[in-house]
Amino acid sequence: MAKKTTAQRTAEAAVDAAKDAAKDAKKLIKSLPKKAAKKLKPLVEDAKDASKVSKKKVADKPKKVTKSATAATERLQVATARFEAAKKADKKKADLKKAEKKAEKKADEKSRAPKKTAPTKGAVIAPAPVDAPAATPAPVVTPTRRVKTPVIKAPAVEAPASTGDLSALTVVELRSRARAAGHVGYSRLSKAALIDLLAR
Repeated sequence: MAKKTTAQRTAEAAVDAAKDAAKDAKKLIKSLPKKAAKKLKPLVEDAKDASKVSKKKVADKPKKVTKSATAATERLQVATARFEAAKKADKKKADLKKAEKKAEKKADEKSRAPKKTAPTKGAVIAPAPVDAPAATPAPVVTPTRRVKTPVIKAPAVEAPASTGDLSALTVVELRSRARAAGHVGYSRLSKAALIDLLAR
């Protein structure tokens, strides 16, 4: 048996690389959408054809075999990389959409829960700030109740409220008072801390 030349060894390596690339691409086709798989199939066939070369052809024309196998492998690798990148991008988009939907769902649940409790307890919140100024200037409170409700809330909450009145309120109501008073960081405070904050 004659020794193989460098060109023949290179040709055999290129043929093996084409065969491996075709196997990998065939596995990838199974996980790709139909359109992408349809585009990739001809390239896989080309790589298979380039890898099915007789030993005689490798011995006679090793450079030509190397060139065709290398070209088929490169075309297949480029297409595979493109489809894998598209697949990853689609997966990333899907994950982002899922995260957005979850966040939207949580926001809806949060916004629905306070809205359901706010109308029933909102009636309790509105008279409480109005009652504090009502003790001092009684005639002024009546007209401002309809026209300037937010303006009255701020001074009433800033004025020291008795701890007994505040302890009767729920955490949601205490947070809304803290928000109206312009306090920061109230969302993480416990009920006792909120009462302490509003009593100051």
